[in-house]
Amino acid sequence: MIKQIGQIGVRVKDVKRATAFYRETLGLQQLFETENMSFFECEGVRLMLTLPENDAFDHPGSVLYFNVPDIEEAYQQFEDKGVSFLDQPHVVAKMEQTETWMTFFRDTEGNTLALMSEVTVS
Repeated sequence: MIKQIGQIGVRVKDVKRATAFYRETLGLQQLFETENMSFFECEGVRLMLTLPENDAFDHPGSVLYFNVPDIEEAYQQFEDKGVSFLDQPHVVAKMEQTETWMTFFRDTEGNTLALMSEVTVS
């Protein structure tokens, strides 16, 4: 019955700092924020940055993979904005004429994020 992801929640320690990173550095469109949460639009998926409600939610989250059309260009643009990457863009999978490229980085809250790009090769 599940059709699509409606929202992804990311645990943060400082909502203001995290909001600035996702809005200004990554360029995501901010929808709204409350005292403990901030919401962004990401091509039909809502991203929620939130302080943990209790200790059960206070742990690192899943890796978010952001699709980009040109991973090398996106890598350079984000590096120019001060994003510290954990690696260089690299191929992680090859299927027929398609290569999947990724590179990983951390947000201001220590969450691991990734850029990914599907590249057609001849």
